[in-house]
Amino acid sequence: MKTIKIGILGLGTVGTGVARLIEEQRDLISAKLGAELDIVKIADLDIETDRGLTISSDRLTTDAYSVIDDPEIDIIVELIGGETFAKECFERAIAQGKHIVTANKALIASHGNDLFEKAAEKGVDIAFEASVAGCIPIIKTMRETLAGNTIHNLAGILNGTCNYILTKITTEGASFEDALAQAQESGFAEADPTLDIEGFDTAHKLAILNSLAYGMKINLDDIYVEGITQITLDDIRFADEFGYSIKLLAIGKMTNGAVEARVHPTMIPKTHLFASVNNSVNAVGVHGSATGDIFLVGHGAGMLPTASAVVSDLVDISRNLISGSGQRVPYLSFLSHRMNELSILPMDEVTCRYYVRFMAMDKPGVLSRISGIFGEYNISIRSVHQKDGGDECCVPLVMLTSIAREKDIQQALIDIEAMQLIKGKAALIRIEE
Repeated sequence: MKTIKIGILGLGTVGTGVARLIEEQRDLISAKLGAELDIVKIADLDIETDRGLTISSDRLTTDAYSVIDDPEIDIIVELIGGETFAKECFERAIAQGKHIVTANKALIASHGNDLFEKAAEKGVDIAFEASVAGCIPIIKTMRETLAGNTIHNLAGILNGTCNYILTKITTEGASFEDALAQAQESGFAEADPTLDIEGFDTAHKLAILNSLAYGMKINLDDIYVEGITQITLDDIRFADEFGYSIKLLAIGKMTNGAVEARVHPTMIPKTHLFASVNNSVNAVGVHGSATGDIFLVGHGAGMLPTASAVVSDLVDISRNLISGSGQRVPYLSFLSHRMNELSILPMDEVTCRYYVRFMAMDKPGVLSRISGIFGEYNISIRSVHQKDGGDECCVPLVMLTSIAREKDIQQALIDIEAMQLIKGKAALIRIEE
């Protein structure tokens, strides 16, 4: 039986999971592949810690380049993370004609266009299923299953840390700070959670999905990104009263020849499938021209769920090696010379409904003045709710708008705040039905 030689860079959580899965499922994989996966070398800065693997010590090294340069190895699995050194490893592997499997969404989102071009010149396959949504097979779905579909829109809960925090606030009434601390204690959040809670991790994943969906070059820079740090328990309770849940959504949508690409907290109806996706679970919804709506749910992180996605890519590339059919599926769904010249719609031009919460002065005429400013910007108010709470000078005032333009709603808030009708800044959350 043919043997496919594997080299792994990084023996952290996911790297350990990949090695474990290949060990434990060796017979199953070979029965499906018709070949054996053999881990020839693993590189990591720490090769002393016992990770419960049966890998012999002579296959462990602290020198990543020695793994890439090994002439026996067919496929490099890059699980280092980050961009600088990982990019150097990628380019070195490509130069030697080594195929690559990665879970590195930041690298793909920031440098994928250049790396794919170099890989194509060398006839190298790059697979990155694990870079988006863990074990959910969204990359394969976009590249292969939906090949006959025009994608109208997609949306996803793509960060388990944020979803866990919002779930804790919603179900337990926890503060943001307490929910984040619970996430860190449970291992769902990093010691420095900035990339997660500010939405940047989700933006990396959306950049990749938009490219797969719309045949555009990966464009991370123009994605609108807003995290969850300003979401309060009051907002979540008010949303619940109106029949909504709040989730951090990644949204990609074709609008008038441009692609909407935005990451922000979003109110969605409690009857929608996204509303029932809780804790660290991820979900992706896609609307295809032939399929209509499809919805995929699964673990977006974790040792074995992510390792499962990596191993699926290893099997795919191994099948290509066995059949001699490399680069069978384009990296980003579309052939490189058929990619579309699409831009991202400026956030100012996006239209949707809005939830706006003010701490408004408790005086006659304030509501009519706020409503008048909204009217000046052609913003129709669907409902107004004065809530309990506040202090002796201000009360919570919540407004739900009809569909409005982002530029108009933002300018209206600037004008309202300039008139000193409210205390502090207004809270704004977009609504998607």
